[in-house]
Amino acid sequence: MAKSLAGVVLLAALFMAVDAFRPSGLTNGHATFYGGSDASGTMGGACGYGDLYSAGYGTMTAALSTALFNNGASCGECYRITCDYAADSRWCKKGASVVITATNFCPPNFALPSNNGGWCNPPLKHFDMAQPAWEKIGIYRGGIVPVVFQRVSCYKRGGVRFRINGRDYFELVNISNVGGAGSIKSVSIKGSKTGWLPMSRNWGANWQSNAYLDGQSISFSITTTDGATRVFLNVVPSSWSFGQTYASRVQF
Repeated sequence: MAKSLAGVVLLAALFMAVDAFRPSGLTNGHATFYGGSDASGTMGGACGYGDLYSAGYGTMTAALSTALFNNGASCGECYRITCDYAADSRWCKKGASVVITATNFCPPNFALPSNNGGWCNPPLKHFDMAQPAWEKIGIYRGGIVPVVFQRVSCYKRGGVRFRINGRDYFELVNISNVGGAGSIKSVSIKGSKTGWLPMSRNWGANWQSNAYLDGQSISFSITTTDGATRVFLNVVPSSWSFGQTYASRVQF
């Protein structure tokens, strides 16, 4: 019995090790801030999360430059950002770091040089952070600081959330509060009267289906960018309506 139990524990540990997201290496970049001291200007954005509080992200967020945003495929990813005190001891807070979620896009400004205002121009790896997040690592007057960053696992409270917009034969589903890798590789949708149907990325974290699912309970299967898959059976009840958000109890 003891050996059997030990085997189960070992298998569980191996499964968790394989399934867990692995942090990336360290990379150099820069960071600025936007959105005001209350981060009100960061709501909405190119990932489509809308109100970042109700989406589970709050004010610890950032807009990614072109080199990082990956046409929206990076929405939901988490990064640990550390101010590079050795490179800028004047404006960096020594040893300070913060974990943010990617919720927006910082567009390039080709009218300005990359080293003077065009911070998000390719190929720069830049974070335009919500001001409350940026001020955890930098001094306000500095405006821009060098950073060292790495992609890390996302730890989210509660389960993955699904906001359904569209009408009849068009479901536009915004998927938020995703843990683990944070970003999504593929999604399938299933009505209670259909089989599994592949969805396509419309923009940001919005995925679309052209099936008629009115009056059916809806399930989703999500695979994140590190290959982890979770199934959300009947997470949306048959009484669902467009414009509503449905929270699951399942998380990565």
